[in-house]
Amino acid sequence: MPTVDLVTQDNGKAGTIELSPNVFGVAPKPHLMHAEVRRQLAGRRAGTHSTKNRAGVSGGGTKPWRQKGTGRARQGTIRAPQWAGGGVVFGPVPRDHGHDLPKKVRRAALRSALSVRMAEGGLRVVDGLSLGDFSTKVMASLLAGLGYGPERALLIVLDEANDRVERSARNLPWVSVIRAEGLNVYDVLRHPTLLLTRGAVAAVETRLGETEREDAR
Repeated sequence: MPTVDLVTQDNGKAGTIELSPNVFGVAPKPHLMHAEVRRQLAGRRAGTHSTKNRAGVSGGGTKPWRQKGTGRARQGTIRAPQWAGGGVVFGPVPRDHGHDLPKKVRRAALRSALSVRMAEGGLRVVDGLSLGDFSTKVMASLLAGLGYGPERALLIVLDEANDRVERSARNLPWVSVIRAEGLNVYDVLRHPTLLLTRGAVAAVETRLGETEREDAR
């Protein structure tokens, strides 16, 4: 069973905490993580790219020259694709790039990502995070005391809304804050270090815990 030190926000040792091996100690499955990251990024695409085909381009209502007798190839309109200023053939049109993955696959991908960070030693658990006031300077000092700096991107995972922590970390470009219910594969993989509160660990384990029925499939 994976075990990590539990620290206070002043970097004092508060004991140890056992993590669920079904969430933080599984064998990584890169293909699932890849599929989930593709799904997340595809869902963020605006899909507003557009071109006009020959029906959408203005002009070209008459033939540029008569059908026969000129010695040139017959042409029906100057807005055909082969003409400058003509329509585009099979061009992009507005569309939704999003696609779905089974919920079980998405949870397995997140378990793999968390297990990778755990194996790399990039995951720590803090007993709790609290600030007396809104202050980016105080937040930076607190994180520096825990051994974090701008050299490596940090993802802080909270168990519930904490407006002071979230807003105080907003101006630190190397820090991202997310709540446990929104934890996702893309954010885990793009941050080499993770700092979870004790409550966030419990929330993540509850969210990703599989039932016996799912294990039997």
